[in-house]
Amino acid sequence: MLATENAPKGKRAWFGMFPQLGPSIGFLAANGLFLTLAMTLNDEQFRSWGWRIPFLLSALLVMVGLYVRLKLEETPVFAKAIARHERVKMPLVELLSQYWRPMLLGAASMVVCYALFYISTVFSLSYGVTTLGYSRETFLGLLCFAVLFMAAATPLAAWASDRFGRKPVLIIGGVLAILSGFTMEPLLTYGTTWAVALFLCIELFLMGVTFAPMGALLPELFPTRVRYTGASAAYNLGGIVGASVAPFFAQKLVAMGGLSWVGGYVSAAALLSLIAVLCLKETRENDLDRIA
Repeated sequence: MLATENAPKGKRAWFGMFPQLGPSIGFLAANGLFLTLAMTLNDEQFRSWGWRIPFLLSALLVMVGLYVRLKLEETPVFAKAIARHERVKMPLVELLSQYWRPMLLGAASMVVCYALFYISTVFSLSYGVTTLGYSRETFLGLLCFAVLFMAAATPLAAWASDRFGRKPVLIIGGVLAILSGFTMEPLLTYGTTWAVALFLCIELFLMGVTFAPMGALLPELFPTRVRYTGASAAYNLGGIVGASVAPFFAQKLVAMGGLSWVGGYVSAAALLSLIAVLCLKETRENDLDRIA
């Protein structure tokens, strides 16, 4: 939000892309540290004191984040809203009464991002270790490699959405995500390391494609006085629907019908997001200073 509201004209998606790199960087940092500890410590050392290292490092990150947050100033857009006395006492009430439609459509457009990420990381990791016979360290290595494709897709999709619009990028990403669900069974069942890596790279690349434009799209859906509340509600509601249930449903579906059913779940989530994006108007030219 802060990055988008501080962005110059025509570069809101590019500026909003940098927070969207968080999952890629966080995944690589967390799992890279885990792999390093796994390769340098034996089981006894890790259980005795090694597991504390990630927590200590995360405490340092919290302090850095707190320092940055305390140094932040209000964006020019929000400062103008304050000067015009546009703030509302209960933005959630106004959001739910007047802007519930863009909130729900924004949330639905986010579902594919989380479905792609959590199916390709949480579920695939579990399936790869328990069914395909990979060691946890080996499969995490494959995931770290695949996340590089997500990191590469993020700036590409942000640039494209500034150049061509949010909707064209998200529509292309949604269609490809629907098709990607059909690749899950043949690539994971085929069983070679290259096939598994290819599937992970495809899914996480598409996660970057569909996730990057959201840094601009969600704030652009709402006027300033409810923008923080609306974008946050859409983002988190999409996360609840797309992320929290994805690994659970995937485990149930693979037990009921195999990997093709899980691939169908990915395609269904992508279809839901595609329909939501098609129902939205293009937001690239929206004025963030607008009153309504």
